[in-house]
Amino acid sequence: MLTSAGYPANTVANMEVNMVADGLFDAGNWLVTVIGIVLLWRAKRRTDRAPARILVGSAAVGWGLFNIVEGIVDHQILGVHHVHSGPNQLAWDLGFLALGALLVVVGWILIRTAERQQPST
Repeated sequence: MLTSAGYPANTVANMEVNMVADGLFDAGNWLVTVIGIVLLWRAKRRTDRAPARILVGSAAVGWGLFNIVEGIVDHQILGVHHVHSGPNQLAWDLGFLALGALLVVVGWILIRTAERQQPST
């Protein structure tokens, strides 16, 4: 759900506000992407860390945080949709949040343990 749902598209002024909001949202996404690429490039140049582990761990943290935010906002606060509607939908939604939290924890562990193993002599 993009920010264009903020105002109904029944006037030119509303459509302009929605387009500006979507443009700012897209610009923010591009900024985060560029920052991520720069950080990944810097991590690749380091010799004391395993960049693949940092990349996978960071992806898991990002995926987990997205699931947590999306699960709380869309499923619980706004009620836009649920993981599985019907009986036990709260259990499905809570399981989705738990999976997001697990991804954050596993990703954080991967990042924190990315020290390269030095061969023993």
